[in-house]
Formats: sequence, structure tokens, C-alpha cells
Amino acid sequence: MIKILVLIDYSSEFSRRLMKGLINYSKANGPFTFYRLPSYYKSLYGKDGIVELAKEWNADAIIALWDHEKTNRLKQLNIPVLLQNFKERSRFYSNITGDYFGTGVMAAKFFIQRKFRNFAFYGNKGVVWSRERGEGFQSEVEKVNGNFSYFESENLRGGEWSESHILLDKWLLSLPKPVALFACDDNFALQISEICKINNIKIPQDISLLGVDNDDLICNLSDPPISSIVLDVEKGGYEAGRLIHQLINKEKTEQFNIIINPTRFELRQSTELYNIKDENINKVVQYILEKFDTNISIEDLSKVVPLSRRNLEVKFKNELGSSIYQFILKIRISHFANLLLTTERSLFDLALESGFNDCKNISRIFKKFKGCTPVEYRDKWKDNKLS
Repeated sequence: MIKILVLIDYSSEFSRRLMKGLINYSKANGPFTFYRLPSYYKSLYGKDGIVELAKEWNADAIIALWDHEKTNRLKQLNIPVLLQNFKERSRFYSNITGDYFGTGVMAAKFFIQRKFRNFAFYGNKGVVWSRERGEGFQSEVEKVNGNFSYFESENLRGGEWSESHILLDKWLLSLPKPVALFACDDNFALQISEICKINNIKIPQDISLLGVDNDDLICNLSDPPISSIVLDVEKGGYEAGRLIHQLINKEKTEQFNIIINPTRFELRQSTELYNIKDENINKVVQYILEKFDTNISIEDLSKVVPLSRRNLEVKFKNELGSSIYQFILKIRISHFANLLLTTERSLFDLALESGFNDCKNISRIFKKFKGCTPVEYRDKWKDNKLS
């Protein structure tokens, strides 16, 4: 029986999904025995106490959220150690890390496509995953010469919140509106939502708000609910189990990094608006977002606003940088891709639900937008599908 000592916080959606992937690997290839220390143990006995307990229990491996330190005291255990990134990536052990920079780039592109010019990032001070998400976000904003603002704080809780929220208040009130705000995770996005409510800042009209992790509980505590970037955490947990198993069995000797990648957006009301100056085009876009799964024609859209077909097409292209037809296709493909990962239904059914009357060309159109076929897309991210 393989014994795994687990020293991570189960209160976050990220950690729970990570453990779910690890448990799935254990069920298929184990079994593993998991031992989680109570939260007070480290405070009472320190890190040396944890090391001694791991020896007494004869642990085969450790998965931990371990503060960055100059020493590598866990090395004396001579067992595989996998650390969840916090302040920095570990130089001594294997890492549960991620494409943090790429996640920031993905968030920026999301807002840029919605025609925002003002951008802001709210980060967790002193942690690598927040810092690199902010850097990725800023780098993409700078490519389009957008206005960028950055603010970071500790994870505000209890007394820390009452002492520190004044600066966050001032920052949010000072931002040019409307602004696209990317928070380093869903907890920090919820802080923004709460501060906005206190200061009568409207979401999404004044601040379009996006988080990371897709913690369903946290996102839906907000009013309006918060959109979030979904990560392939369960897949990472499964891969962690596989690689730890190889290390224990001496099939693998070198340290490794588990890369948690962003996969898609879970859209909620906090990002439902586009930043479009032309009111007529804004009405057309909102109509498309509501009716994309129906047989929309240019004639239908011309009836929504007092514009001729030609005038509508020109103004739409100027505002969105895309033809009306391409915009509708993009919305439909995005919806179709989300259904691929969240349901087990047939491609035919999903295509019809997404507004494609002719399903023969769906694979070709999907590959043009996503770079792979629907089947390949579903297989690639199959470990992220809802169970």
C-alpha cells in the first residue's frame, strides 16, 4: 500500500479538484492511502515535527503547500516530494505549477476582443502565480496600447480586510471606466465585487470582472456572479499521481513539473457586456448574444436598429473588427466548445443547440477557430469534463 502525506489546504476549489484527479489515479492504478494532518499540527510542532511524523508513518511521498525556504529539510526523508506553488517555484523538489503567464494573456485577449481600452489587474502580493498572471495580462494589453493599472495586496481576511481595504477602495474609484479587471483568482475577484457594491460601482457596466479557478461557490456568492477561467486541475492531479507512482517504483528518477493549463472561460454576468461606443451596434451585439442559437439573418438584425444593411455591416466591422457573419460563427463555436467539455452528448445534438443548421461542416469550421476537430478537442481536455 502506497502512503501519501497530503499537506495542502482543501478549502480551495483548486486543491479539491487537484485531489480529485489524484484520487482518480489511485482508484485506477493504486490503491494509495492518503493521510492529511490537521491544520494545527504545523503550528504546534513546526516543520521539523512534520518531517518526524512522515518518518514515523513511513510515508512514500509528500504533496504539500510548503512555504518557500532556503533550506531543503524535506530532502532528508529521501522520498518523492511534490510542492504546490506559492511564493516561488521550488528549486529542490517537483512542482505543481502552471502556465500562469499564459493565463494572463488569455484573460487580456478575452477583454481586448470585447473592445476595452482600460485594463486593470488585482493581485495577491508576493506569490508567483499571481505575479506571472499579472505579467501575462499586462504584456498583452501593452501590445494594443491599452491603459493598464495594477494593484496588489495580501489575501485580505478579518482584521487585515478592515485595515487594508481603504487603499483598494481608492484604487477602484480611481480607475477610468469602463474598465476590464482581471483578478488573480476567484477569491480576489469576490473582494472586488464586494468593494464595488459598497461604493456603488456597477458590474459589468463600470467594471467587467474576471477571475481564475472557476470556484462555483465563490463565483456565485457575488452579485452578479463572476466569470472565471477554468484550469485543467483534475488532469494535473491525475498526472501527479502517475509521476509520483513512477518515482516510488524507481521507474523515474528526475524531478518534474506538473503544468496546470487554462482551458476555457466559464462566463457569468460579470463580463456579459462589450465596450462598444455605437449604441446601435451595441444593440445588435446583445441581440446576437441572446439569439445566436437561432437562424439569424442580416435582415433580422437590420430590423433591430434604424440602419440599412450596408450601413450596419460597415459600422459593425469598424466597431468589432469582424464581419457580422464571422462574429456569429465565433459565438456559436465558443458555445459549442463549452458544451463539448461539459456534456457527453453527440456532436450532432451540440451543433444544433449551438445554432448550426448544417452539421456537415461543423468539424471544418471548428478546426478553423480552434485548430483541431471537435473530437480532438474533447479528447484533449476530457479530464476536465464535469462528472
